[in-house]
Amino acid sequence: MTLATQIRDRITQLPDGKTFGYNDLRIAKKEYTTAAKALERLQKKGLIKKVSKGVFYKPEQTVFGELKPDYSELLRPYLFENGKRVAYETGTALYNRLGLTTQMAFRTKIASRSKRINIDRGVLKADAVKSYAEVTDNNYVILGLLDAFKDIKRIPDSSVAQAIRRLSAILEALDAKRLESLIKYALVYPPRVRALVGAVLQNNGYREKGLERLKDSLNPLTTVKLGLNESELPTKRNWYIE
Repeated sequence: MTLATQIRDRITQLPDGKTFGYNDLRIAKKEYTTAAKALERLQKKGLIKKVSKGVFYKPEQTVFGELKPDYSELLRPYLFENGKRVAYETGTALYNRLGLTTQMAFRTKIASRSKRINIDRGVLKADAVKSYAEVTDNNYVILGLLDAFKDIKRIPDSSVAQAIRRLSAILEALDAKRLESLIKYALVYPPRVRALVGAVLQNNGYREKGLERLKDSLNPLTTVKLGLNESELPTKRNWYIE
């Protein structure tokens, strides 16, 4: 079976509207030149469309015409490298999905430890920010939550107290393993994040030893000024929050 036939068969098995690249098609680097020609022929036939260099999709045909991939699919190739996640979406776009703000983001932010990802291509517009830890499929959700704690005073159309209530509800829904991961990665974030995560967890009734690690990482002579009163976060004084 020729490489062109293999590529066509693999593309046929992909769902419509899903973006894909050379890695998704299991193409070896030594075969990229031949593969590029095969993909170019499929583009001319209209079987696939090009999103950007090395990224394609199968157009979905409906009674209303051809549909392009949704935003998350267009963004997906930028978040992975060689099949492994290396980045995640953060900032206002993420906080909107978390229910922390109703505001939509014109430009999103892409966090990665290993590379800078800036995008300005059609509807995709993103600025690079550095993540506090190496990004994986297992931790990117937790890192996004910790970003929300870090940016709590800058979340659009949300007061600190409103954000605290929403984040408290999100943390209450996490299982024990996710909460352990939250504490683990909170320790690499700034002190204000550690203090706020600790206060929210304690207020939620969390009593595991991880809380001690968070508390011990803080300087008792340094206070976090958030303008919260006791009713909004009863445990705030235990964590040097004002």
